[in-house]
Amino acid sequence: MGDDLGDEWWQHEYKSDASEVEEEETEQKKKPAEKTKTKPEKRKIVTEKPAKAKKKNNEQNEQMIPPRKEAQDEKSAKPPKKRKKKKTITDVLATSEPKPGCPADLQDLVTQYFKDKRSVIEQEELKVQDSFFLSSNDLTHTLSSYLKQIAPKWAKIQKQHMEKSSVVLLVVCSSALRTIELIKQLTSFKGEAKAVKLFAKHIKIEEQVKLLQKGIYHIGVGTPGRISALVEREGLSLQALRYLVLDWNWRDQKLRRMVDIPEIKQDLMKLLESGVLARCKEDKVKIGLF
Repeated sequence: MGDDLGDEWWQHEYKSDASEVEEEETEQKKKPAEKTKTKPEKRKIVTEKPAKAKKKNNEQNEQMIPPRKEAQDEKSAKPPKKRKKKKTITDVLATSEPKPGCPADLQDLVTQYFKDKRSVIEQEELKVQDSFFLSSNDLTHTLSSYLKQIAPKWAKIQKQHMEKSSVVLLVVCSSALRTIELIKQLTSFKGEAKAVKLFAKHIKIEEQVKLLQKGIYHIGVGTPGRISALVEREGLSLQALRYLVLDWNWRDQKLRRMVDIPEIKQDLMKLLESGVLARCKEDKVKIGLF
């Protein structure tokens, strides 16, 4: 008891109080550390939520796929719509009666063709007037009977013609085969006159130039492309020309006229522009639509 009484009692109490305070402080320091440790766990939970949402979305998408397939099956089951076929020139002409060509047809064709290609002044010079035309074929004539009608004085005219590299009468058609057909039809009209074939098939242009230079020919039958090429090369002169007959009403197997074929129409316009219309204005050439 003496030893115990020898120690200062208040110092033991102070030490015990100080130790309690230190323990409380250490506990408080531990608590925030524990709190900070729990915070990342909350963040992990937040990051896990979008993954769950994605899984839910994937499940929803997988559930939605079968209805789309069913919709596609329903569409495929429906019969496809039929497209309307565009009518061609052949289809239109097959259901319509053929009409004989008239001067207005050629006038409109020339106007429309040169509308966007020439100036206003040039278009006026290329204008096809009513006075340029002979009577047109009413679809009752053969070539010989039509030529007899438009050239009643042919026998006298063909005797007066003595110029080389030129013809008095030009018949313009769409092809080489049609050229041969028309030459055969000239038998009862031409008399002593000579006819020459003017097309590109199997005949070189140089050979035709030499042929025209050597002899005197009264009638030329051919395609507008070769005729205009001969005029350009001065292998064929238009000085003696008096009649230009267009094989206007004839149709091929597809029921197309000469002017319905773009290439032939272009060549024809080139031929008219090369000097034919100028001589028509001088009243030296007349145009007939056969």
